[in-house]
Amino acid sequence: MKKVRVFLLLMAAVIFTGCNGKELNLIDGDKQVTQQIDDTISQYIIQNYATSYYGTEKQFEVHKVYGTSETDGVLSVYMWSYYGGFNKASGIEPQSGHSLPAVIRLSQRDESYSVIEYIEPKDGSMYQSSLEKMFPEKYVKSALRDSGNIGGLQKEMEKKVKKWIEKQDKES
Repeated sequence: MKKVRVFLLLMAAVIFTGCNGKELNLIDGDKQVTQQIDDTISQYIIQNYATSYYGTEKQFEVHKVYGTSETDGVLSVYMWSYYGGFNKASGIEPQSGHSLPAVIRLSQRDESYSVIEYIEPKDGSMYQSSLEKMFPEKYVKSALRDSGNIGGLQKEMEKKVKKWIEKQDKES
């Protein structure tokens, strides 16, 4: 009887451990992020902040993906996002914007993706604890390291802005 009880306790522990929801199938980098997903993320963030920053002619967003996970058809993208508003007259110098870690969750319907959730960390003293709730542990360190260190994203942003300015010049 004692062996049966121990066996049942062990089985219950295995079942509960397997069902705790903490197990994410993480895929490092942007392997799961297609161009379509990439564009959907940028368009969502630009639309989301369209009324938050005023006085710019064009807004852009670029991001660095730390990794992804997929659960029940929902793709979670853990990333650093850089959003900026620009004017032709000021060139590649951003007039407004922000740079921060974010999680964006997307679902696929037919051939397109839609954003079902977008999360940013809280400000101030709540920043790190909210980041730790948003991101898997392995990506928290990367996000903390990237805070204020977005050189690669800045170059990517500058390319987009220069391309836009050149197009504006041709149309003038």
